[in-house]
Amino acid sequence: MTTIAVRTQPEQQAPSKLRAAARQLGIVWSNTKARIGIIILAVFVVVAIAAPLLAPYGASQNGFPRSADATWAHWMGTTAAGEDVLSQLVHGARVSVLVGAVAGFLSTLVAVLIGLSWGYVRGWVAEVIGFIVNLFLVIPGLPLMIVIAAYLQNGGIAVIIAVIVVTGWAWGARVLRSQTQSLRGRDFVTAAQFSGEGATRIVFREILPNMTSLIVGSFFGAATSAILAEAGLEFLGLGDSSVVSWGTILYWAQNSNALLTGQWILLFAPGLCIALLAMSLTLINFGVDAVSNPRLRDGARPRKEKTA
Repeated sequence: MTTIAVRTQPEQQAPSKLRAAARQLGIVWSNTKARIGIIILAVFVVVAIAAPLLAPYGASQNGFPRSADATWAHWMGTTAAGEDVLSQLVHGARVSVLVGAVAGFLSTLVAVLIGLSWGYVRGWVAEVIGFIVNLFLVIPGLPLMIVIAAYLQNGGIAVIIAVIVVTGWAWGARVLRSQTQSLRGRDFVTAAQFSGEGATRIVFREILPNMTSLIVGSFFGAATSAILAEAGLEFLGLGDSSVVSWGTILYWAQNSNALLTGQWILLFAPGLCIALLAMSLTLINFGVDAVSNPRLRDGARPRKEKTA
């Protein structure tokens, strides 16, 4: 009988975890703002994945009339180099989605590792970690990002992602550290300590599962910052100008004086795409917050009693 109970326990836990995950996803989807954000993000992800099929021309295909207005052949006109604007816009979604996902994940990973360790340990180790985190928080992020990117100029997307990760993890680490400190004194952590479990197991087995919504929210915030940072660095010419992205479209539009030649679409279209993609992640964050805070869920406000 004991053997049967041991074997069936994991089988019983798996469906319960799936039901809990499905319930959390349902809460996110039930939030109106988050639902709009998910739809917008899904559109950009589909465009990024199917860019070669959706774009009418190649990303760097030129030979078309230069600085031409919108026509049936070129719905958004052409650039000063004779490239199709719509095709570049579609292919540019790949870079922004990739940078947002990878840089957001790596920044969140570093923030989780440092934030949870900083919040659990005590003594001189915590002081050293705190000094490093506060140092990154005190230094302005954008100037530091520009300096590092300028030093490693033309290193490609990998360098931009590395720069964003190095400069973007500290704030998430501080937030996670505060939550870890509040959970460190709970009964289940104390029980794990008395049972002889190590610090690593306590942090990642006992404390980490209770911070899922906070970590997911931190990821969306880091991804939003990464998308904006990548576009800003490319616009300043600190990235790889040969890569087609929304930031490089803005960079070449500025160099060719697009506004003076009446090609405002070269600045408006990529800028709008950057804003919509960043807004979608921010909207999804509303649904993530509703998972951990029931008061933020749609329909959670008390209804007014009807008067007779």
